[in-house]
Amino acid sequence: MAIPPKTRERILQASLELFNAQGERSVSTNHIAAHLGISPGNLYYHFRNKQAIIAELFGQYERHVDGFLRLPPDRPMTIDDKTFYLEALLAAMWHYRFLHRDLEHLLDSDAELAERYRLFAQRCLQAAQGIYQGFVEAGILLMTPAQIEALTLNAWIIMTSWVRFLCTTRSQPGELSEALLRRGIYQVLALEGGYIAPQAQAAVDALYLKLHVPLEQVI
Repeated sequence: MAIPPKTRERILQASLELFNAQGERSVSTNHIAAHLGISPGNLYYHFRNKQAIIAELFGQYERHVDGFLRLPPDRPMTIDDKTFYLEALLAAMWHYRFLHRDLEHLLDSDAELAERYRLFAQRCLQAAQGIYQGFVEAGILLMTPAQIEALTLNAWIIMTSWVRFLCTTRSQPGELSEALLRRGIYQVLALEGGYIAPQAQAAVDALYLKLHVPLEQVI
């Protein structure tokens, strides 16, 4: 028999669902408590305010991304790794999409969270540069250090803006579909088009065909 989740875990799960569905600004601690059928006092026993809930959810997101955004420890990079990293990052961003939809407001409202996010972004950019360097060493990409740096920054801008793009351009955003996810991945891969090594071109072209989704299906 499954053990029911503890109240603290239920609060976090319900908060994430409500924030994602309605936007963080539209959801109060009273809304969360009512959604769970508990008293506000019970909620405040576990979290002193809404900012504390947001900080905990950001911590989950942060740990998840830190866990997969790293080089394989004992093998060279492959084409399949490209899809893995991008799908994993986009899936994480969608699961915690309220963070990206309301990011500026969240960071303006909490100086400690803003500093945590700044450090998180720095770690991600550094890790991504290492991953691109791994693709260079594997003979998949042909890039200079300056090109790696520029590509990393451009990829970060697309990835962190993709959820917001979907939520602001679609008449019915709904749940993220496989097609929407693939198109986001494709947009980042398109940045690499001029850097593909000749011996990897056929495999990358096959990946492009696999990931491409017509624009009319996205917006």
